[in-house]
Amino acid sequence: MSRPAVPFALPPWLAHALRAQRGPVPWSAVVRGALSAGPLLLVAVLLDRTSIGVVAAIAAMLAGINDRPGSRRASVRRLGVPALAGAGGLLVGTYAGDHVGAVVLTLLLTCIGLLAGGISAIGPVASGAGTQVLVASAIGAGMPLPEEGWQRALAYLAGAGWLITLRLALPTPGATVGDFRFDGERAAVAAVYDAIADLLEAAGTDQSTARRAALTAALDHAQDALAGPRLRRYASSGVERRLHAQYAAALPLAEAATALAWAGEAVTGRAAEGPRRLAAAVRENTHTGPLPAPHRSAPALRALDDALLQAADAFDQGRGSDLHTRRRTAGSPFRLVFGVGGREYGLRVALCFGASAAIAQALHHAQWYGEHEHWYWLPATAVFLVKPDLGPLASRVLNRAAGTVLGAVVFAGFAAVLPRPEGLIALVAVSGALIPVATRHFAAQTAVVTVLVLALVMVGGEPVASWSRIGETLLACAIVLVVGHLPMPGQRGGRVRARLTAAGGAAQAYLAHVLRESRTLPDPDTRAARWTLRREAYRTLAEARTAIAHAAAELPALARHSEGADEIVDTLERLVDATTACAVHLDDSGRLSARDREQLDELLGELEKGRERTGLRLPDLPLAV
Repeated sequence: MSRPAVPFALPPWLAHALRAQRGPVPWSAVVRGALSAGPLLLVAVLLDRTSIGVVAAIAAMLAGINDRPGSRRASVRRLGVPALAGAGGLLVGTYAGDHVGAVVLTLLLTCIGLLAGGISAIGPVASGAGTQVLVASAIGAGMPLPEEGWQRALAYLAGAGWLITLRLALPTPGATVGDFRFDGERAAVAAVYDAIADLLEAAGTDQSTARRAALTAALDHAQDALAGPRLRRYASSGVERRLHAQYAAALPLAEAATALAWAGEAVTGRAAEGPRRLAAAVRENTHTGPLPAPHRSAPALRALDDALLQAADAFDQGRGSDLHTRRRTAGSPFRLVFGVGGREYGLRVALCFGASAAIAQALHHAQWYGEHEHWYWLPATAVFLVKPDLGPLASRVLNRAAGTVLGAVVFAGFAAVLPRPEGLIALVAVSGALIPVATRHFAAQTAVVTVLVLALVMVGGEPVASWSRIGETLLACAIVLVVGHLPMPGQRGGRVRARLTAAGGAAQAYLAHVLRESRTLPDPDTRAARWTLRREAYRTLAEARTAIAHAAAELPALARHSEGADEIVDTLERLVDATTACAVHLDDSGRLSARDREQLDELLGELEKGRERTGLRLPDLPLAV
């Protein structure tokens, strides 16, 4: 007789530390990584300007960490803005390190941490800029280099600029359809149509919620991919206009598919066939051909059929509204920086960065400690540990410590057998190629970056520093753990509260727009505005859910501050789903039915009870429709 299995679940903070992302190998990014830091360093060594090459390689490495899938044009902003911030931080750090004492330098770095931390609350690009300005300011203040600050900054920009050039110029392996400059946008828009088809196939099943979340993610990715600078002013190329039209045509289809999923009734496979053909047309850059029409037996099915006809016309004509631009309802970047999330973010980053800089310089000048040339490693390491958008604190600390130990040990073995400098330069190139794959897990990324950094240090003429690197990392982990659990002014969980507030505001704006539509005549411009508001509502909800998932995976002392937030975001998502279904019914009949109003009232009441139970503040929503 077999024993019953004993259920066992890892605590969330440990489970998150062991979790890795999955997906195909990004071969394009691997090629760019191999051609970035290593070749830059080789050229610098051949020109006898090794120190400049080290700075350029560091910039290329940091840009490589931000080199994610997406469009080429969007990568200019995603890689370029952090690089500009990093060059500025390197310039300030260099001149401060040369002209002020340890106390003033520590105060300056703390102030930079406060500003950079607050700015990081704006979004992913701002967060990357905050990270690079902090890391580069610490390197500029502490790394002994013969060049002036402006020369270091130019070298930094050159290193990041070289990776951006590779990103723009190299074609994607296997991309043979159309203009390769737009392959990222084409893949992102095609994925939207596939996600619509997946949602239609899942309607009426327990998979519909997950498929709707996948559709949101696909739309978010396509929106980002189309957000880059246009290649020409006003209309750019026909390919570009066509892609914008194809994205705009997907929004009413997504609306109809969401309404069908909300209804909970299965639809025939014929309904998903049209979006599948549209996805193939985008991917292969061809015309759609005849599209199978779904049955028009329900309002959402009629909306789906109408959206398919409009999509076919938009695909053929290549004309459509530019609906990819975000309509932010969370307020201006200034409000995000100085709001509750930005303040808590900035204070923690400032405390960690300043404290680690102070401890590092105290050790640097302590006679009993011995020579401590790499004091800047300690604050630079703390930066990657303290930033909340990089994952839960406990997970980051565990992975950083494990990754650093593994990377340092691996490098020590290579350093004992590789010829110098050519072997170390090859190791830098290999490490650069591995970064895009290693970013799937923080420990793996840390191990690869540790090998790359230690190789750069040795190429610069310094001895093996593996054991020093391990010591610096473990000390930074201890500092961040202490500061991360310190009480802060105001309520804890500021980042979660800020994201929930943004999601509540976006849901409110969307619901209010649909309710106004119920009292006015239908208008194409009004519908376009509705689709934009719907996109922002789902996008801010996805951002809130990510923040909540990170907070829930913290140690219990921190996780308890966001308890109940997942219930609020669940209710908000169902409210937006119901609002979407109401909008589709409104287009079909010109009014909201009694059932529509009843569902909205029920969800609003549930949301109000959740707010009272958890104490989480949200923008005021109507208590009745």
